[in-house]
Amino acid sequence: MSERDVMEYDVVIVGAGPAGLACAIRLRQRDDSLNVCVLEKASEVGQHAISGAIVEPQVLDELVPQWRDKPPEIFVPAAKDEFSFLTRKRSIRFMTPPQMHNKGNVILSLGGLCRRLAEFAEELGVDVFPGFPGAGVLYDDNNTVIGIRCGDMGVEHDGTHGPNYTPGVDIHARHTILAEGCRGNLSKELIARYRLDEGKSPQTYGIGFKELWRLPEGRVSPGLIRHTIGWPLDRRTYGGSFQYHLDEDRVYVGFISGLDYADPHFSPFEAFQQYKHHPSVHSLLEGGEILSAGTRSIVEGGIQALPRMEMPGAMLIGDAGGTLNVPKIKGVHMALGSGVIAADHLADNGTTAGFDAAFRDSARGRELRKVRNIRPGFKAGLWPGLANAALETVTFGRLPWTLDNHADWSSLNTTANAKQPDRNWVERDLPPRDRLASVYYSTIAHDENQPVHLKVRDTSICATRCAQEYDNPCTRFCPASVYEMVDDGAGGKKLQINAANCLHCKVCDIKDPYEIIDWVPPEGGSGPNYQNL
Repeated sequence: MSERDVMEYDVVIVGAGPAGLACAIRLRQRDDSLNVCVLEKASEVGQHAISGAIVEPQVLDELVPQWRDKPPEIFVPAAKDEFSFLTRKRSIRFMTPPQMHNKGNVILSLGGLCRRLAEFAEELGVDVFPGFPGAGVLYDDNNTVIGIRCGDMGVEHDGTHGPNYTPGVDIHARHTILAEGCRGNLSKELIARYRLDEGKSPQTYGIGFKELWRLPEGRVSPGLIRHTIGWPLDRRTYGGSFQYHLDEDRVYVGFISGLDYADPHFSPFEAFQQYKHHPSVHSLLEGGEILSAGTRSIVEGGIQALPRMEMPGAMLIGDAGGTLNVPKIKGVHMALGSGVIAADHLADNGTTAGFDAAFRDSARGRELRKVRNIRPGFKAGLWPGLANAALETVTFGRLPWTLDNHADWSSLNTTANAKQPDRNWVERDLPPRDRLASVYYSTIAHDENQPVHLKVRDTSICATRCAQEYDNPCTRFCPASVYEMVDDGAGGKKLQINAANCLHCKVCDIKDPYEIIDWVPPEGGSGPNYQNL
């Protein structure tokens, strides 16, 4: 058996997203003697990256002033904002909330931005390693993080080493920075090990869908930004939609649903498809074609759910901690900013200690505190949530209280207690026809022979308690039909995991009412290959 190689670095960063790459760039700008590497689970930087993504560019302009000379493949300046409330047949214009004004912002492809940032990082001497998922955290005898263990390759379903087995690499470093994005498996491990969420409000999440369409000539208004609330969601389910008009007759169409919904029969994927059949949207999309599609989870808990972002030898940055600004529907500038703050903290202090306070005291931390009560205010429903949001906005977030969240896994009603609302949903004719057809547009690629990377600790619960109490909600909340209840050959049902469909959204890890599903990265490079999302 081959020995596991060990590589030594000053700093190892897990995740080549905006937070991780900004941190790497800033570290080398501050001290070009630092030996820095970035690990990325996708086979190429940007393949797994997906976001809205309207970006406030100030952090980018300060970090990499030349970035506009070689912008991402999609780069459209924001031009006009619209905000509407949808009923089944009508679209009613509202005043755009102040947090959602986009003057001076740009619409980007997040994957394209990450590729550009990786190029800038490599020019500064950063080692960027795509296809290296973090499989575990390394600790010393003093419970200090000392690096990352990368996953093995060529392991069979039964756990044995196949003919192409290659052991992973251990990366040892003085400082480890977790920039995995929302619900990262290593961040989850560290939060639990060091009790980083002790005394914090439960984290809460959303699921976001996004499609890139090409439309018949003349329908697109480049730079137009439309957001909606209302139909097809009921008044108790948080969420809304977006349309971002691009160049070349292209448009981003997306939908976000909070994962604190109560109805066990609700399907976020179907809600997105229903939105596309609203008269105001259907008329835009009819006759067009989908070029790309994808899904991800979104961290929504706010600063009251932000875990302590430091521990001995390591830090959390970006959505690994939960820095997304939900009322703005923006996380990229927050991720970039947290990466820069982390790098400056290390450069100035040489230790991870004190980073949590540094972030909370920064402009990014103050931004989160200002809007802390807007998202949890929607627990009471749409109209109370909007009233609370208006109050928080006019008082600039200075009210003397902080609202708590509740964990998404605990929010489902049992089927016996569920009151399924009349959603007034319609027959639909726009693509995709179902979840498997949608997966096709993600150009997904998993090795069918590798071990299943979705770990269900007790599958007997699926066919018994979960079937009886919740009617197996995983078969509806998963956007890719990964979870399926099939005939067990003995007159009952059993869980079948179609792991090759997985889009790495991690909703199963979040919404499962029994908390028995753990998402871990598949072997290096596997997963979606998002095109310009």
